[in-house]
Amino acid sequence: MVSAWLWLLCLSVTQALPETQLAELYVEVPENYGGNFPLYLTKLQLPREKTEGQIVLSGNSGMAAEGLFAVDSETGFLLVTRALDREEQAEYRLQVTLETEDGRVLWGPQPVFVHVKDENDQVPHFSQAIYRVQLSQGTRPGIPFLFLEASDRDEPGTANSDLRFHILNQAPAQPSPDMFQLEPRLGALALSPEGSTSLDQALEETYQLLVQVKDMGDQASGHQATATIDVSVVESTWVPLDPVHLAENLKVPHPHHIAQVHWSGGNVHYHLESQPPGPFDVDAEGKLYVTRELDREAQAEYLLQVRAQNTRGEDYTEPLELQVVVTDENDNVPICPPSGGLIRIPELSPPGTQVIRLLAEDMDAPGSPNSHVVYRLLSPEPEEGKEGSAFELDSTLGIVTLGTLPLRAGQNIQLQVLAVDLGGAEGGLSSTCEVPVMITDINDHAPEFKTSQIEPISLREDTEPGTVVATLIATDDDFEPAYQSMDFAIEEGNMYGNFGLDWNPYSGSVQLRLLRNLSYEAAPSHKLVVVVRNVAELVGPGPGPRATATVTVLVERVVPSPKLDQESYEASVPVSTPAGSLLLTIQPSDPMSSPLRFSLVNDSEGWLCINEFSGEVHTAQPLQGARPGDMYTVLVEAQDAGMTRAPVPTRHLCTPRQNHGVVVSGPSEDPDQASGHSPYSFALGPNPTVQRDWRLQALNGSHAYLTLALHWVEPREHVVPVVVSHNGRMWQLPVRVIVCRCNVEGQCMRKVGRMKGMPTKLSAVGILVGTLIAIGIFLILIFTHLTLARKKDLDQPVESVPLKAAV
Repeated sequence: MVSAWLWLLCLSVTQALPETQLAELYVEVPENYGGNFPLYLTKLQLPREKTEGQIVLSGNSGMAAEGLFAVDSETGFLLVTRALDREEQAEYRLQVTLETEDGRVLWGPQPVFVHVKDENDQVPHFSQAIYRVQLSQGTRPGIPFLFLEASDRDEPGTANSDLRFHILNQAPAQPSPDMFQLEPRLGALALSPEGSTSLDQALEETYQLLVQVKDMGDQASGHQATATIDVSVVESTWVPLDPVHLAENLKVPHPHHIAQVHWSGGNVHYHLESQPPGPFDVDAEGKLYVTRELDREAQAEYLLQVRAQNTRGEDYTEPLELQVVVTDENDNVPICPPSGGLIRIPELSPPGTQVIRLLAEDMDAPGSPNSHVVYRLLSPEPEEGKEGSAFELDSTLGIVTLGTLPLRAGQNIQLQVLAVDLGGAEGGLSSTCEVPVMITDINDHAPEFKTSQIEPISLREDTEPGTVVATLIATDDDFEPAYQSMDFAIEEGNMYGNFGLDWNPYSGSVQLRLLRNLSYEAAPSHKLVVVVRNVAELVGPGPGPRATATVTVLVERVVPSPKLDQESYEASVPVSTPAGSLLLTIQPSDPMSSPLRFSLVNDSEGWLCINEFSGEVHTAQPLQGARPGDMYTVLVEAQDAGMTRAPVPTRHLCTPRQNHGVVVSGPSEDPDQASGHSPYSFALGPNPTVQRDWRLQALNGSHAYLTLALHWVEPREHVVPVVVSHNGRMWQLPVRVIVCRCNVEGQCMRKVGRMKGMPTKLSAVGILVGTLIAIGIFLILIFTHLTLARKKDLDQPVESVPLKAAV
């Protein structure tokens, strides 16, 4: 039902969408067209067949509705009804559709873009009819002092709006007729080189220039306009400045006016530069300011440069220089030296040991009383009732030494020393220097591991060298980082050199790494003893018992899975095949490989058997209940027959959990049977998932009982690692357990291939109910039918039952 609705929805959407998106048509119409109207623009690709409907034209700004554009319904031409003005509107976007009276679109929409082609019908205009400007003597040639502005409403970027500026006339023409030059494209007016030389001869004179602006670029034709420029030549007021002396820390409102510059020409912008950079500024009127207090010790002199510039940042003339001198006063306190961090003094250091030498710096004039610094110890103060002190201070040199009073290990002391200028006289400025001091401990603590015993770690034989096996953490209670530096070594259990250590001496962390491949035959387990020591010499008692850590590594044997010559085997046999008949033989893919041992896993009917060593599969009994066409699938397990320690045979457990488990034997899996009669101990592997899903209980000194710990465990084959210990040896035993769903009798229900002709659940229920009702009536008929069928099988060729074995 849902699929039908979706199909209808997709069908309706498909019908509503246009079949093809039409490309936009581009049409260009000349501005101010002087011919006949209507003017036909382009032919639209309307449907050729006669279609009932009306042509609908729409567009921006309502132009189509006003009758500016139309479509000839007979010819399909798009036409314009009157002349267009580009300056009024430069482009139009139209849309043409063929619609029914109820608004349904039969064709289109066809987008049309109409561009109005510009013509040169606009006259350029100056921003002013008369420009007035002052020109100072001393102005550099080529530096614009006036920028003309003009506009043209024709289309930007075309020749119609490409403007050029020219000087038509200069009055008076003395002392030179070419006193000025005008940039044609930018309209920038400047002195010519000849005009700059002649300007000083024309004092307080006025020039009048007639200038022209024309469109069409450098072409001879085009529209033009003119304007007048009145240029007044004035005397230069750009004169040098005398040095300025400013007192440091001047208590006046800021910004504070210090000097004045003036450029007598027009269109000037002042720019100030300070070397080195300082707190100075200049305003639009040429007034120079200091914006904050000055400090002579930071900078005693500044050189300022003031520039008179046009709007493009070009200098009209050479910059003026102003020297600013900062006068000195005694305004600096002694500055304590930068803190060197915590000063560590070992305990039991003798009196007179130097702690630090303070060299306070005073930025006032060297050799004067303002920079003469003496020292005074403020803290710690001498304790009452005790002779001597913990620290001594030389007031002239600023040297702090240890006194006669002893100091405790781990004690933190904040020294405070007062530094005073003017040689300590009244009125001197001072500052307090703080020195943190710590009395450090000697190296009398040995490093120790946080954990001295690591749980067993399981590694496969094929584990790559370089793998991190375990990480150990050690700590050292000493204060000094140098005393916390540690060295690690494997003291025992690494006779084959399979393991190594990586560590940072100051981190306290060491990684145990695998260096060489493991071999179960060489050693099924390794008991490694790692020791930690100080790099520095230890003072006092030696290392304790936690200076070593024991790591037990269990080696998991890796046995390659045997390979057979086929992935699956299939045999077809008659229903009447007797017991003992050879069906097929399962063989290894490599005849020269080690011999295999075979077994059947899920022969639920008990019809088959397999030779443990040859791989021959025979019928174990007649195929009772089988019918022609049935498919019977079994699994064959192949193992290396030469293994000295095969994994524990597969057991079956039911999920949800039932009251049974798996017995694990220690002696049967012991690689060394002659190792004595002491009891075996069992433990689950260290994997958290294994310890969550399984429970292992000891039955006696040689066996343990493995059960499910959870009510539900995923139905599949599980390999449960069990760690077995005996007589100081330890190895890992892989216990294979198949967890499956079980019937009411506790038998494992294995998933097999479906037999051909098997009934469904509904038909099976119907047959069962019918059978129960008519069991008495049909009993005789069933036996009669079986007798007739038996006779028919003897008369005709026997049908086969396909049997399939999967490994």
